[in-house]
Amino acid sequence: MISSDVIRGYNDTFLLSLLAQGDSYGYDLSRQIRELTDDAYIIKETTMYSAFTRLKKKGYITSYPGTVTQGKKRTYYSITEKGKNYLKEKRQEWRITKEVVDKLVGGDNK
Repeated sequence: MISSDVIRGYNDTFLLSLLAQGDSYGYDLSRQIRELTDDAYIIKETTMYSAFTRLKKKGYITSYPGTVTQGKKRTYYSITEKGKNYLKEKRQEWRITKEVVDKLVGGDNK
């Protein structure tokens, strides 16, 4: 499992990346992260909802009420155009970060 300290700065990017594929709600997004990483990273609920608040405040996502399940109304999240532009910047930043880390720590070929 990955230490949350190592990956903390990318939670917003992870969520935006998943939302770029379609609107979703918190539990489903956390499930997708867990499945896509083969359980190597499990985002904490408090971490995820703090990210939603931050992303909404910056105008990167919006939310809307969804269907009622088990007595609770789901909140769905949607990426905005501003969020898509930010995600594009973060993806470019990641490519550079990955190159730097691979050069300093070692990539697959070291």
